[in-house]
Amino acid sequence: MDEEFHGHGEHHDGSSDATPGGYEDSRRPGELAFAIFLLLASGYLLKEAYGISGFEALSGPGVVPMGTTAVMLITALIAVLTTWRRPLLTTETIAKDILPLRVIVFVVLIVSYGLLLKPVGFLPTSAIFLILAIKFLDPRSWLFATAVALFSLILVWFVFRIIFTVLMPAGIVPEAEMVQALRDLFGGAK
Repeated sequence: MDEEFHGHGEHHDGSSDATPGGYEDSRRPGELAFAIFLLLASGYLLKEAYGISGFEALSGPGVVPMGTTAVMLITALIAVLTTWRRPLLTTETIAKDILPLRVIVFVVLIVSYGLLLKPVGFLPTSAIFLILAIKFLDPRSWLFATAVALFSLILVWFVFRIIFTVLMPAGIVPEAEMVQALRDLFGGAK
């Protein structure tokens, strides 16, 4: 293990660990748990793929999914066994080096955005997401975060909804009436 690999003795500088010469002889915190998660997920997907058509024929519709998930399961098992044998790296922690607060906050924001997008709608969900994300990343005022978020959202909405006529989840916002009002406004000016 080369602790100076990333240029810092204790923490990473944000560069990838996939670079050759990284931690070949030890495992990072959480690496074994992630490998076990991949093994379990692969097993579940193989079970689901078997449910498509079972082993009824080599040309059956479930053959490719079963073959793919079987390869996933085998490689995940190899990853678990390989990772299990390595000693745990003691210079890193999950909170500092693997899943810092910033990453966790953004995962929560993105998952919340995905869950709220359809029932609440594109405009309010995106506004809340952008305001919170900008405020979290930039220490300036809430007014700044709100202004940047709303300006960006209006620009994106105008380009995609009005110019390219892309349908977006309306949710609680009467978006169709807003679009029609804009069309009437510009149509009335002719």
